[in-house]
Amino acid sequence: MTGQLAFVESPVQLLNVLEWAHTRGRAAGAPAAAPAGPYGPADPGAPGPAGADASGRESRSTDAAPGAAPPAPDLTVVVLSPTDPMSRGQLRRMAQLARDEGLAVHWQEARGGRGALVRTLRELARPLRSAERVIIGDPFSRYVQLLLTLFGPRHLTVVDDGTATMEYAAQVGRGERLVRWHRRSRALDPRELALAPVSLLARKRLAPTPGRTVEIFTSLPVEAPEGITVTENSYAWTRARFGPPLLTGGADLVGTSLVETGVVDADRYDRVVAELARAHGATRYFAHRRESAEKLHRIAVETGLQVVRPELPLELIARRGPIGRTVVSFPSTVVHTLPLALAGTGVRVAVCEIAPEWLRATASPRAQGFLAGVTGTAAHEVDRLTSRSGNATDRLEFG
Repeated sequence: MTGQLAFVESPVQLLNVLEWAHTRGRAAGAPAAAPAGPYGPADPGAPGPAGADASGRESRSTDAAPGAAPPAPDLTVVVLSPTDPMSRGQLRRMAQLARDEGLAVHWQEARGGRGALVRTLRELARPLRSAERVIIGDPFSRYVQLLLTLFGPRHLTVVDDGTATMEYAAQVGRGERLVRWHRRSRALDPRELALAPVSLLARKRLAPTPGRTVEIFTSLPVEAPEGITVTENSYAWTRARFGPPLLTGGADLVGTSLVETGVVDADRYDRVVAELARAHGATRYFAHRRESAEKLHRIAVETGLQVVRPELPLELIARRGPIGRTVVSFPSTVVHTLPLALAGTGVRVAVCEIAPEWLRATASPRAQGFLAGVTGTAAHEVDRLTSRSGNATDRLEFG
C-alpha cells in the first residue's frame, strides 16, 4: 500500500488526517503524489460514486478553492466504514476531498455483516505490517486496537476525534487502561473481559517506546505525556481551501449527542435549547451526526429552529458559510476548533456550560469534571454561558 497508513472511522477523523497531511506537506515542501492502482483515486473498493451519500446519490460540490500547499505524499487513507447513514454520507464527501488532494482512499466495509471482521483483518494485515507510520483518530476504538495488535508501527500519530484525544493523553500519561470518559463504570463487562488481551497489547502499542515514536496532532489543549510529541492543528488546510464565509445576522446553535450517550437528561436539554434559541435569536440547529431523529423532530417542533444535518464536518460547513455571526455550542471539540477555522471572520463562538443538575443520575461520575475541563480550556475569545436556576426554567447568562 504505502509507507503511511491512516485508519479513519468518522468524518472528523478524515478531516484531521487531511490537516495533518497538509502540515507535513507544507513542512516538507514536497509535491503531492497522485497514487493509482487498487488503492488510488479510482479505487473500486469504494462502492458507488466517490461523492455519493449512503443511498448512492451524488453529493453536491464541496466548493474547494485552489492555492494551498499540497498534502504529504505516500499516504493511504483506509475508511473503516461505519453503519449509520449520516456518517457514511459525510465520509463519502470527505473521501472525495481527500482524493482531490492527491491521497489514495480505500473504502473498507469493515462492519458489513458476517465475515467482515475476518476479511478486513486479512486484507489489511500486510499493508499494516509494511507501514512505517500509522495514523489513527480514535485510540478507544476496539477495531483500531485490534488492528494495532497485528503489528506495532515504528511511528504512530493520533489525530483528534472529538474530545477523546484529551482523555487518551491523560490516561496514557498515567499508565491507565483506556476507558471513554462517559462510561459510568470502569469495571470490565463480559465483552470487555473477552477483549482484555487485545486492549492490553493495543495500549502498549499506543504508548511510546525506544523503538516507536508517538505524535498527537491536535487543536485541543493537551499536555504531552512523557515521550509523546504534540503538534498543533491550526486548521490551516481548512482556511486555505474554503471561505471566508458569508455571515448571517443571527445565531446558530450546535447540537450535541450528550443525551444519546446517557450523560444529559433529555427534557432538560430540550428546555435549554429553547432558551438558548430565544436568548440569541437563533434560527438554525446544526445536528450532531449521532443525534436521534426523534429528538431532532421534537426540537424542530417545539422551538421552530431549522434542524440542519451537515453534509460535512461543522468546521468545513462554517468556513464555507453562510454562518451566523454567533455560534453557540455545548461543551465539545468545536469550541476549540471553530475559533481556529473561523479566525479573522468576525464570528463569535460561545459555549454553554453543563450545570450539574442537567446530568442524568446514571451519568459517569467523571462527566461533570470532564465537561467542565472542555469548557474551561476553550480559547480566551470563546464566550462562556452559565446557568442560573430559576423557579420555572434555567436562565442562561454570560459568565
